Amino acid sequence: MGTIYVTQEDAFIAKVDERLNVKFDKKSILDVPLIKVDGVVIMGRASISPMAISELINHKIPLTFLTQNGKYIARLEPEMSKNIFLRNAQWKAAGESIQAIHVTKGFVRGKLKNYRYALLKVQRSYSDVDISQKLIELGNAIASLEHGKNINSIRGYEGAGSAAYFSCFNQLIRNDNFSFKTRNRRPPVDSVNSLLSLGYSLLRHDIQGALNIVGFDPYLGYLHTERYGRPSLALDLMEEFRPLIVDAVVLYAINKKILKPSDFITEPVSNAVSLTKESLHSFLRLYQEKKLTKFKHPVLGIQKTYQESFEIQARLLGKYLMGEIDKYPPLVMK
Repeated sequence: MGTIYVTQEDAFIAKVDERLNVKFDKKSILDVPLIKVDGVVIMGRASISPMAISELINHKIPLTFLTQNGKYIARLEPEMSKNIFLRNAQWKAAGESIQAIHVTKGFVRGKLKNYRYALLKVQRSYSDVDISQKLIELGNAIASLEHGKNINSIRGYEGAGSAAYFSCFNQLIRNDNFSFKTRNRRPPVDSVNSLLSLGYSLLRHDIQGALNIVGFDPYLGYLHTERYGRPSLALDLMEEFRPLIVDAVVLYAINKKILKPSDFITEPVSNAVSLTKESLHSFLRLYQEKKLTKFKHPVLGIQKTYQESFEIQARLLGKYLMGEIDKYPPLVMK
């Protein structure tokens, strides 16, 4: 089952025996064994019983609250892992240490190489797409990473590579009903950006859960600066997965015409764009399916799902910080 997304307004989530039950208008709309659940995301105005919350905590199942548009509100999860040695290593590496610079380069290298992987796939698929200059710019940013002496310089290369990628993102869209000009958020004011923001919120939930399982403090990161309430390490580890999961799902939903312009609504005051409830279900289904896609993990050399890879990458990061391996290997598709 994986992650349960509760999108029905005024739904009520309860524990019935060893099952999680969701009701709306006194009718059961979902009933699933807790053993099959690894996360619960409430999107919008649903409520949950204290007994259900207690059971989720006992089963170490995180509960995340998002707005209907996918904006993060809060998260409730089990007590932090007892692995104080890992968190001690995590904190010791904070700042401009050799370890922090190394893992920051790894996060950015993984992201930019996966950007290039996505662009190369498009270039091979469509003869009318010319993104050769952007591929050169991405290659230059990746090569420059090795010369980064501090984390700010690495952030600069990440920014240059991301700018190159998103400047040709519109060419990846093969549906005349959609277009992309530039990345915007808080709130997203067009349909493509609304899908990207929603997908990144879902990915953050999954990555933060994996970090919690392994024993990290998700609020202390290296690439992303410290800010009250910001899970910086989750945002760090997300980087290499963004193009592989979220961007891929967004482009698939648009290019295969699973979503259409009428599936989006615009709020009158903020101009925020979001999916209708029905189309939200379609997007959540695509995201869940993508997480369960199997591929040959480049480090382990065996078939794994993206869902499993969240925890694998977190454990590899932990092994590096604890001195058990010499390098942190980001997840890079070839």
